[in-house]
Amino acid sequence: MAQNRSAPAFQEYAANMLALAEYRMATLAERGLLGTMRNECWVNGRVPADPVKLAKYLGLTAEEVVTCLPGVMWMFLQSACGFHLTCPELDAYRHELDLRKQRMSEGGKAGAEKAKKKREAEAPTKLPHKAPQKGGHVVPMVGLSKEQNSPIQNSHVLMAADESAWVNDYEAASNGR
Repeated sequence: MAQNRSAPAFQEYAANMLALAEYRMATLAERGLLGTMRNECWVNGRVPADPVKLAKYLGLTAEEVVTCLPGVMWMFLQSACGFHLTCPELDAYRHELDLRKQRMSEGGKAGAEKAKKKREAEAPTKLPHKAPQKGGHVVPMVGLSKEQNSPIQNSHVLMAADESAWVNDYEAASNGR
């Protein structure tokens, strides 16, 4: 996968969230704000810290956000500049996914390099081992492109050498030689 996209979703275990005392004690409105803010933090990395700006950002009334925000702040941290809220849990999860993606990429590249070296080591670098018989000739495959060096594409060259030898033997036998 050559695309450099961020992870499309985060994994959430309902049992883990429901087991949190803070979540269990939250009102329905606070739970809704919590879920919305977490989704925004996943997609955008942060949300505005100012309740009025956050309300506008989320499409809610300032009164709803001002009322519910204290009940969800246990899940968020204010940035050093004080202008944004982030969700450390999601940031850590995103970081782990990025590390996993990086390790998979490095492993894929290492595997491709290993396979390339193996192919190169197994590639024929000499003339075919079978010697031509009675006048047949073999075109050397050294220096040909990978496409020309394919055993399937070069089967006609080897067959031509075998056929030429067979034809020579047949003609010699037919002419009484």
